[in-house]
Amino acid sequence: MRVFKDLMWYFKLEKWNYGGGILVLALVSLLSLFPPYIVGVIVDHIDNGTLTEGILFRLMFILFILAIVVYVLRYIWRILIFGPAIRLARLLRNELFEHFSKMSQSFFQKRRTGDLMAHSTNDIRAVEQTAGVGVLTLIDSITMGGFVIITMALTISWELTLIALIPMPFMALAVNKYGTMLHKRFSKAQGAFSSLNDKVQESMSGIRVTKTFGYEEEEVASFKKESDHVVEKNVQVAKVDALFDPTISIIVGFSFFLSIVFGARYVVLDELTIGQLTSFTVYLGLLIWPMLAFGWLFNIVERGRASYDRVSNLLKVEQDIVDKKNAITVVPEGDLQFQINEFTYKEGEDATLKDIYFHLHRGETLGIAGRTGSGKTTLIKSLLRDFDIKNGNVLFAGRPLDDYTIDALRSSIGYVPQDHFLFSATIADNIAFAKPDASYSEIIEAAKLAAIHEDISRFDEGYETIVGERGVTLSGGQKQRISIARAILANPEVLILDDSLSAVDAKTEEQILQSLRRIRRGKTTLITAHRLSAIKHADLIIVLDQGEIMERGDHQALMGQKGWYKQMYEHQQLESLVERGGMSS
Repeated sequence: MRVFKDLMWYFKLEKWNYGGGILVLALVSLLSLFPPYIVGVIVDHIDNGTLTEGILFRLMFILFILAIVVYVLRYIWRILIFGPAIRLARLLRNELFEHFSKMSQSFFQKRRTGDLMAHSTNDIRAVEQTAGVGVLTLIDSITMGGFVIITMALTISWELTLIALIPMPFMALAVNKYGTMLHKRFSKAQGAFSSLNDKVQESMSGIRVTKTFGYEEEEVASFKKESDHVVEKNVQVAKVDALFDPTISIIVGFSFFLSIVFGARYVVLDELTIGQLTSFTVYLGLLIWPMLAFGWLFNIVERGRASYDRVSNLLKVEQDIVDKKNAITVVPEGDLQFQINEFTYKEGEDATLKDIYFHLHRGETLGIAGRTGSGKTTLIKSLLRDFDIKNGNVLFAGRPLDDYTIDALRSSIGYVPQDHFLFSATIADNIAFAKPDASYSEIIEAAKLAAIHEDISRFDEGYETIVGERGVTLSGGQKQRISIARAILANPEVLILDDSLSAVDAKTEEQILQSLRRIRRGKTTLITAHRLSAIKHADLIIVLDQGEIMERGDHQALMGQKGWYKQMYEHQQLESLVERGGMSS
């Protein structure tokens, strides 16, 4: 029952609803005691030959009124108890989503998307069941069971009541054992479902790659294996579930057996009337539901406890990057200074960045080049505060980045990542994502600057074209240019293009770069690129190798150094010439 203690904070929030629901539920249980009593009275009248039409009509009318009242009260307690349970699910879902939105990239690198989705769906539903059906079964089993036992003992025979309850301790022991087993197995079943969820998400995202390599059969086989694993774990849960009802039925049946045997003896000895024994057996029938509810309670509670633990553990994960006290809320504008002595993602690993020192004046363009894995993206993300630099600093307008709130800092930065993410919405909505109140003319102008307007115009629905999940209906170059248009529309103080022109041809690249140079006068731009033509116009170019700056300067200076930059630029120029058929431009 620990989950009820864990959820006490919410029960206190909804105390009036839960309190009212419990009172109404108790009243329903109390009113349910009258029909067995009335049945016993009728049986005694029949046995004594005193039953008349008037008596029968009066008693039947009372039963009818009771039925109407109980019907209305049952509707009320459902609203009062199940309503808060549904709101709890909404609260936890919102809290989870807000928590996810605040976490840094390291959080998502350690956790699978499918697992996070399972927490937000299956686990939340299990907690909702605990706060709704769980509370119902707990209160109903206590009130109904308690009222029935007290009524049987006080109005009929306390000796027969004790005899009927002899098997109950065995039920409590069995149900407790089943509950422990269920908790362990349900946790594993939820884990298996998370894995399956992740498999589906991954497979659907990579379906085009799967088809390209003709790997469909292998993917189907892999999915079946995951699905079979989920079935296996849930069958293990079902096996424990299946033990509850038979166990309770056997114990209740044994209680009926003892009641009939000893009750008949009391009737023979004139210690009970036939009507009282009839009422007793009807009351005992009413006791079946609390017994079953007690079993279901353990089932629901153990599922809810396992799920609430999973959700709670996720919510307990602390943010890596937080605002410090009294952080500046003003959006920064000014020079950028990188003073990074050393940075590693994990202690004990080789430095990802080392001895990074340079000053970029406001309005200048920085080009970052280097081999794959040289630290280009890490350098960019240090400015975004995806992580904090412990040994060194990055200054924006003369202040360390952590002097600003995360919202203020990132409001000044437009970021176009290597992995271009588009939402399942229209092209216009995707471009306007960073500026939802943008006019249609602003969206079109941003698209023109990103050299994507003509492509969009050729679509049947134009800017209202639904791009599909993650932009699946678009080419890589189209997705890149829509992402660039999104950043241009935001008109940030600092624009970061992280290898964001790799999927466009040289002519389109030059067109986009010319547009950026024209519209971003006085604003800072950072560009990482493997194709050096994308950064040759930059005011400052740095070449990284294993996280260190190996070369720096503008294009002309680097060409004069005859280092890696010069070799790579000439190599790429030669490749471009060959692609054009050997004709110089």
